Amino acid sequence: MTQIYISKKNHKKSHNKAAHVSHSHRHSHNPLSAFNYMPEKINFVAADSEEKIILLLRKHPITNLGWIINSMALIVAPLILTFILDTITQTVPVGFQIVGILGWYLVTLAFIFEKFLGWFFNVYIVTDERVFDVDFVHLTYREITDANLDQIQDVTSKIAGVFGTLINYGDVFIQTASATPQIEFEKVPNPDKVAAILRDLRVEEEREKLEGRVR
Repeated sequence: MTQIYISKKNHKKSHNKAAHVSHSHRHSHNPLSAFNYMPEKINFVAADSEEKIILLLRKHPITNLGWIINSMALIVAPLILTFILDTITQTVPVGFQIVGILGWYLVTLAFIFEKFLGWFFNVYIVTDERVFDVDFVHLTYREITDANLDQIQDVTSKIAGVFGTLINYGDVFIQTASATPQIEFEKVPNPDKVAAILRDLRVEEEREKLEGRVR
């Protein structure tokens, strides 16, 4: 992966770039938020020491609704099943029922934990130098795709469906000149705002290049 080295002078310009974009947006401080603007005390494995995070994005929380409903059903299911068995027959010993219920809830807890980690660690990151798509597959495997801001050729946003329109979430497509021709931010909050920030950063990056900033 390409490493970026910035001198102290260039580092100052990078912060000016962040300041240029930040005037119309409020900083975010909630680590569980799906839309974090200029988050503080956040680090990630592929970061350069002088990069500043502008956006940290996750899929909109509404996308978790499916597995949350399934989890609630899994939590309630043993209670209903136990009631039915007690009503129909008394042949299942209490000890077996307890062991079965505990095993069921351990599996349910593992399911909930896996789904939450998948949402929490699958993130999209925009810094003052690059964009990242971090795919968290499981605890021992992740995949990171990145592109420099000056490699961005086009940015488009798309909001589809009733929920997307009402809740304001959708996709952001980033066309690049890097090895990965397109990076997609899927189902993120405020896709139009995300696209606007990316465009502003790209314009500021081009301005710095014209001023002679060297990487």
